[in-house]
Amino acid sequence: MALGDDISILAETELFNLFEVEALRLIAFAAERRSLKKDDLLFRKGDRADCGYVVISGSLRVEKEHNDKTAIIAKPGTLIGRLALFVRNVRPATATALEPSELLRISPTLLRKVLEEFPDCANAAHDALSADLIEFTENLEKVRHLFEDDEPNN
Repeated sequence: MALGDDISILAETELFNLFEVEALRLIAFAAERRSLKKDDLLFRKGDRADCGYVVISGSLRVEKEHNDKTAIIAKPGTLIGRLALFVRNVRPATATALEPSELLRISPTLLRKVLEEFPDCANAAHDALSADLIEFTENLEKVRHLFEDDEPNN
């Protein structure tokens, strides 16, 4: 695929859709390309998470457990491992290619360089991640209330 195609896919991808074209160009140019064959393992649950991946072509199955009915099918434009772009952790799931696939491997170092060079992108990413965290916290609060409502009165 050409650099322009990679930029177009990044522009449609969660988080990167907030970035200006020149920032996307830098990511597309500097990211490491990874090719997988059908049934190739991208990573296994519990592996060290040291980067994020954007699916450029093909598709991957991302599942927490083998034959997980809630597995996600990652298609072109999907960001896998968003959290790993910002913090070192372990992979919460296993990702396997369902067909020949191309991915961009984006390291935290590359992302940090882009965010330093493009402060408007950094602000947009910060705002989006903050909104996600607020929504997550609100949802946790709703779940907490459900459990409290189910507790018997003593």
